[in-house]
Amino acid sequence: MLSAGIWLIHNLSQTYVSIVSVPVQARSSVPAHDPLSINEATVTAQVRASGYSLLSLSRRHKKAKVVDFDSADLRQDAPDSYSCQNSTMIKYSGAIFGERVSVESFVSDAPQFVFQQVAFRKLPVRSVASISYASQYTALKPMRLQPDSVYVYGDPTRLQSVTKILTKPVDLSLLSSSVHGKVKLDVPAGLKLSEQEVIYYQDVTRYVELRSEVKIKTVNVPDGMKMNSLPSSAEVVLRSVFPVPEDPFRELDLYVDYQEYLGSINGKCMIHSNPLPSWIISCSIEPQFTDCIVLSNF
Repeated sequence: MLSAGIWLIHNLSQTYVSIVSVPVQARSSVPAHDPLSINEATVTAQVRASGYSLLSLSRRHKKAKVVDFDSADLRQDAPDSYSCQNSTMIKYSGAIFGERVSVESFVSDAPQFVFQQVAFRKLPVRSVASISYASQYTALKPMRLQPDSVYVYGDPTRLQSVTKILTKPVDLSLLSSSVHGKVKLDVPAGLKLSEQEVIYYQDVTRYVELRSEVKIKTVNVPDGMKMNSLPSSAEVVLRSVFPVPEDPFRELDLYVDYQEYLGSINGKCMIHSNPLPSWIISCSIEPQFTDCIVLSNF
């Protein structure tokens, strides 16, 4: 028995070439269709693998493997029928046969998958995140998601009540460098999504805070008229990446617009700034509004 066991282990550890078949169910974001195919297709290939892998692949009554296909790799053969050519199937050989199996050639024809038509909407994905930063560090820009939208399938009435898809909570603490990762999506009851998870990116940078009092200018004032603002200056607080490339206040202008004054009820106008350099993270102006006085025939 010991000899037989050693012989079996030795033989199963060797590499062999064999023909194996695996039932596959496709999942893909085909517009206006359920993401999961309603049929299974048998994929047969000549593979090179260890005896252990071939023994596992040769089991009868295997459960179909759900494989995620890029919709760009599926060719539409009929209104609801799609196929994946064998030349493209090599991309999915690891998901079908296993990462330790090498596919030498596909024996079966291109697998055909049937996707059922359903109502759908394309909705934006919004992150649910709790983020804190280490001292003197902050977000360079809002969290990015990839993809930033997904297809949502289901009952038309239920679809109309959903306006966005949320992620599961992302909890990041005391960040001092940029991070990324995967987060699952919160699937609304009774609906299906084209994606089950998304990748998030949070860019983090060290910053420095700069303050200055800046005079408020006026724009679009007609000839023969003058507009004054009270107060005549405002405090500007800038957050800049560190180190600061140059003095940001040298090219910074604050202004109020005469056209906005004409549309105001009480003469209050919002204080605006000219476009800021990309390395400025945020800009805070205090006060945000100023009282405008217009003089004519001066």
